[in-house]
Amino acid sequence: MNADETNLTTLLNRIERGETDLYLQVVRRYELMLRSYIAGQLYNIAEADDLAQEVFITAWRDLGSFRRGGDFGTWLRGIARNRLLTHFRSQQRRAGATERFQAEVVRLAEQELEAAAHLDEGGRLERLLHCISRLPEKLRRVVHAGLEGARPAALAEDLQTTVPAIYQLHYRANQLLRDCINKEAH
Repeated sequence: MNADETNLTTLLNRIERGETDLYLQVVRRYELMLRSYIAGQLYNIAEADDLAQEVFITAWRDLGSFRRGGDFGTWLRGIARNRLLTHFRSQQRRAGATERFQAEVVRLAEQELEAAAHLDEGGRLERLLHCISRLPEKLRRVVHAGLEGARPAALAEDLQTTVPAIYQLHYRANQLLRDCINKEAH
């Protein structure tokens, strides 16, 4: 065991015996390496910082499981790798749920439009189409894409924006359409 490993082992043993304030030295010693490793995987600095904090908290909690004399940086990267995998799985589940939700909204909207077309009392469909035509170009594209079942990610790329921005635009378009139809009805 070299002097650096001996110093680290001594430091970790002291931390486990209750000198918890010394853990900050461990964090400072490894944070640049760990944040760089995580940031290289995420490409989002805020998420990388959050994940690095989670890794250091997990390392603190599981410090007793670290085999003294081992490579502490490798151990931290192993924890980080597991956190990254969990993070990516969570993002995939969220994206899948969002797409299923959007598909269901489109399906319901199509059903309502079909019903409205058959029962078009007092020209509601005509009012809706008129209101859609009065929307700003970007909102009109969002409404049309939603009715056609376009995926939010594809629309975001086409409009050079983000998926959350697409949902905001969709929400805003729905508000404007609702207001317009109510005004047209009176």
